[in-house]
Amino acid sequence: MISILNFVELENRVVAATYRNLMVKAKVVLIDEASGAQLADPVVTITSRMPVGAVRMRLPETVRPGTYFLMALNSRGDVVAKSCAFEVA
Repeated sequence: MISILNFVELENRVVAATYRNLMVKAKVVLIDEASGAQLADPVVTITSRMPVGAVRMRLPETVRPGTYFLMALNSRGDVVAKSCAFEVA
């Protein structure tokens, strides 16, 4: 099963994305593209058993301007999907 994570938009420090085939308990995290570091916050956990869905995550003020992308991790912490990069101003 191929999992997909699509960045949709960033507006007012809220990131919207859609996903397909993410397992329950998968986590969507924010990654700093420059350093490759995972940010501790925000983290969204998938709770829906539906194969298609959407996530919204509010970026805390601690997220600095830069280039980021979303990454989906399964319950074991393995990368299962990645979004395109986007800019936070």
